[in-house]
Amino acid sequence: MIRQSWRAFSVAVAFSAALLPVLASEGVSGVTGEQYVFERPRVTNRPAPGGEYIWEQITPTKNLVWYDCYTARQCARLLVPLDYSNEGGLQAAIALVRIPSTYPTSSPEYRGPVLFNPGGPGGSGVDAVNLNGDQFVKILGPQFDIVGFDPRGIARSTPKGEAFLAQAERKIFEADADRLGPEGGDADVANAWARSQIIGKLASERTSDFLKHINTENTARDMLRIVEAHGRSKLLYWGFSYGSILGATYASILPDKVERLIIDGVADAENYFATLWSNNLLDTDKTMQAFYDGCYSAGPEGCPFYAPGPGLIAQKLSALYDSVHKNPFTVVTDKSYGTLDLDRLKATVFRVLYKPYTQFHPLAQALADLRNGNATAIYQMSETPTFGCSCGTEPLLSTSVDEGYMFVACTDGKPVPSDLEYSLKHHSEMSRSSEWGGQWSTTAIRCSGWPQFTKTHFQGPFVANTSFPILLIGNTADPVTPLWAAQKMSKGFKNSMVLTQDTPGHCSISMPSLCTTQYIRDYFVDGSVPTIGTICAATGSPWPRIEAEMMVEENLSEKDQELLQATRELSRTFEVPRVLHGL
Repeated sequence: MIRQSWRAFSVAVAFSAALLPVLASEGVSGVTGEQYVFERPRVTNRPAPGGEYIWEQITPTKNLVWYDCYTARQCARLLVPLDYSNEGGLQAAIALVRIPSTYPTSSPEYRGPVLFNPGGPGGSGVDAVNLNGDQFVKILGPQFDIVGFDPRGIARSTPKGEAFLAQAERKIFEADADRLGPEGGDADVANAWARSQIIGKLASERTSDFLKHINTENTARDMLRIVEAHGRSKLLYWGFSYGSILGATYASILPDKVERLIIDGVADAENYFATLWSNNLLDTDKTMQAFYDGCYSAGPEGCPFYAPGPGLIAQKLSALYDSVHKNPFTVVTDKSYGTLDLDRLKATVFRVLYKPYTQFHPLAQALADLRNGNATAIYQMSETPTFGCSCGTEPLLSTSVDEGYMFVACTDGKPVPSDLEYSLKHHSEMSRSSEWGGQWSTTAIRCSGWPQFTKTHFQGPFVANTSFPILLIGNTADPVTPLWAAQKMSKGFKNSMVLTQDTPGHCSISMPSLCTTQYIRDYFVDGSVPTIGTICAATGSPWPRIEAEMMVEENLSEKDQELLQATRELSRTFEVPRVLHGL
């Protein structure tokens, strides 16, 4: 298995060597000037009409210069120090998108920018606000600018953290992969380990001049620069999942620069910076149980995978696992083709646990179809279109790449031992800790080949007396950020408060809760915080029949009806990036 991976490495290196002269003439992200780290722009300062915005057309500046982009959005690129210990040196360029407040900045009603991070690490805040910003406006109000940014190293921000010179090179490398799934054995771990060595080597050779500066502390300082470029002095922020690490880091190093700060779907920052990722799955079984309980409550008419008891539904799924393990399915769709084996099936179920509101019922139908011999629906729940090479026409800046996660997490955290034995041991320990632990172990294993250097950036402690109390939000059945972590992290921040949402799913917006949304709005607008022990229930259900029966909005004010509608839309459309590398 290891020999196969190094064969892929040889192919990838040969391919990239052939492409390098072409890419150099096109202008790729890298150190290409004395002032800042940025690709050579084809056109300057002219927005593209419609479609994906051509970010290369904006020259980064130290003040914010906004251009119309996408639909009813504004885009900008902000220069920030690549190294904050050498502010006069090379600069990075941070890509931003915003929905501006309807109030002029001179108005007493104007409240400044609210920054968002969707998670990851490696998630694009530009994508998150471009797609979901209108809902955030409805929730928080028109007095705020709604601002999404791509963290340094990610997506459209430069220098970009990517080990491959082109998408085609990346896809050739991935084509030789043997994925590490929930049931992966030692050979699969060895393959994942070997591939991590390759990506680490490529990252070292191609990005060594800036790699160590792609870290969470620097991104936190970038956020303050974004705020200051808006003419403000303190941060308004709502961060999800990894965004909780970013928010906790900001609160710890800049405690007097907090105006409002929410971290939602809270991870244990100490565990993250130790590069362990070993306590994320404490509540995953509760999320799975919510599927069984909800299916049973929905009844045979509401849940296609129904059985007369939650335990019997669990047994049906277990029997399905056994059947697929013995007899995998082959699937051909109009977008792709592939195999549905046990690893893919279990990985798909795990992905569904992130978004129960939109995914529980489709999962039940797909499992029922699979039990009847049709694997198409369950395959399509994790389907990605077959790659088609458009070599030479790929935009210089695009969306996030898979290895962007590594550039942040592996640079942030304690070095992972590079020997295969450590990865085998870590995988074994994680497999014993949870049904999904084997797959989750790749989040640490992928850092085993990362370039080694002295790490002086902030990695804790997460203790501060912030200038305004921070609000932490945790779900009672979050599959990857357990409520325990929110309670733990809260202890380090004086006067902080934990708001509990009694729902399954990852982060509060995975299930609509008018109660939670009202607290979030009030926190941003007038600084209200919930009392100790506050628990919010869901306002809705993943199961259509139960959802229809609730009809709570009939008794709501017009304002709260609009708030609930925006909350439900977020639950349907907002995507928290999944740190899930086995599929």
